[in-house]
Amino acid sequence: MSKEKTSLGFKRSILAQSQQEKTTQTLQQTLFDLVDLALQGKQAHWNVVGAHFRSVHLQLDEIIDSLREASDEVAERIATLGVSPEGRSAAVAEHTRLEAYPAGGQSTAATVSNFADRLASTIQGLRQAIETVGELDPISEDLLIGVSASLEKHLWMLQAQED
Repeated sequence: MSKEKTSLGFKRSILAQSQQEKTTQTLQQTLFDLVDLALQGKQAHWNVVGAHFRSVHLQLDEIIDSLREASDEVAERIATLGVSPEGRSAAVAEHTRLEAYPAGGQSTAATVSNFADRLASTIQGLRQAIETVGELDPISEDLLIGVSASLEKHLWMLQAQED
């Protein structure tokens, strides 16, 4: 453990500085995507219409709950590593890798397809992050594997509704 001060002012670091920097940068990008996806999920939730409205509406809330929990865990891991996590809306909007969600009402079929696309993109980013942090920090890797597993299950259940 290094005793250099970090951006949160901690006297002790869990990782060497180079490991900490790469790990927290990777976690931060994941955090941007998770926060954005949760917001896009609410946009989808509020604007879904049509057949099977209720089941899709409620399913989106379940996914959003998972995303919010995951983003909190990722942010707290960044803080644990001594770096201040960034989750302000302007930063999320600037750094997300996700495509913007369409405005206005969307049919349930369009909602499922649009949100499944963004969920799959987030999972792809998570899998890249897992690979990046794998040798740097096994605790962060484990966290990201758990987040990815949860989101992959949601993707399965969401896209199982597509025709």
